[in-house]
Amino acid sequence: MERIGLVGLPNSGKSSLFNALTGGSAAVASHPFSTTETSVGVAQVPDSRLGALAVMSSSRKVVHAGVELVDIAGLVAGSSAGEGLGNRFLGGIREADALCLVLRAFEDPNVVGGCDPLDDLGVLELELVLADLATAESQIERRRKAARADRSLEAQVAALEAAHAALANGAPLYRAHLDRDQLEHLRPFFMLTNKPVLAVVNLGEDAAGDDGLFTKPVADELGGMAQVLGVSVKLEAEAAQLAEADRAELLEGLGLGEGALARVAQAAYRLLGRRTFFTTGDKESRAWTFRAGAKAPECAGVIHSDLQRGFIRAEVVHWDELLALGSWAAARDVGKLRVEGKEYEVADGDVLEIRFNV
Repeated sequence: MERIGLVGLPNSGKSSLFNALTGGSAAVASHPFSTTETSVGVAQVPDSRLGALAVMSSSRKVVHAGVELVDIAGLVAGSSAGEGLGNRFLGGIREADALCLVLRAFEDPNVVGGCDPLDDLGVLELELVLADLATAESQIERRRKAARADRSLEAQVAALEAAHAALANGAPLYRAHLDRDQLEHLRPFFMLTNKPVLAVVNLGEDAAGDDGLFTKPVADELGGMAQVLGVSVKLEAEAAQLAEADRAELLEGLGLGEGALARVAQAAYRLLGRRTFFTTGDKESRAWTFRAGAKAPECAGVIHSDLQRGFIRAEVVHWDELLALGSWAAARDVGKLRVEGKEYEVADGDVLEIRFNV
């Protein structure tokens, strides 16, 4: 399972967000560096499609998709040079596949730290950029020398030069407008900003239902290169402790609908390029995670390796068509089940039944 690293300044609320999403117990305190070790947990990805299929099939068990989250030790100005928990922080980010930047926008005189999310974003990006700039500078001359003997490395050198120029101008790679090939050539260097990014603006409780004032400046600064969500982490964390019915009642009473945690989990899941197909029956309805663009045998392998090895065909119907018809048998009777072979590219929301022989 790929991981999303939660990144933020001390007291930004990232550990509270981690706990609310995963049901974890990462340390939360009003002083800096309450998080000194990384915590890992899995956030369930809510999906109303799965619930509807489970009701249709009278499923005894429902299994949601999940995304792995890592609560990383807090960053401070100078982390790229080893200040605070710098090395531990940077190491945690290198192991993540995508980043969720948690930016503080709430005021609390009892909690140390500022409340301007743009200030938080500036510190986070500067430290990540400085660390990547040091990586580029340590590699670029070495790769130039290697390219003189091996012309196949010239594209990698060009990508490093483009990255160095962007980083030297203060631009993280995720919004430096490098092309896909350049970013791919940079992957062996594990640069911190060569990852997809989601920004969560942590709001005060009084701003939970009206976050545009705080999220728009961040979205404008990021220039459309990252999704920005406003969340009152404290409120959502408190709601997450309640029974499901009580939680829904609280959030509905506050005008927050299903709450922001569902949006964060769904955004994090899609940030990794993950999509969902379903299986459904009276025993179980399950959401399965697959790589966007994967073909039917690869998706069969997500269920079990034997299904991929002995793949014959897949019977496929989109979830909303199946729901409208009311059952798998009804879909077969009216000819709505498509028979797809090894070259079929599975779509988000497909319901599959795999035929195989090993």
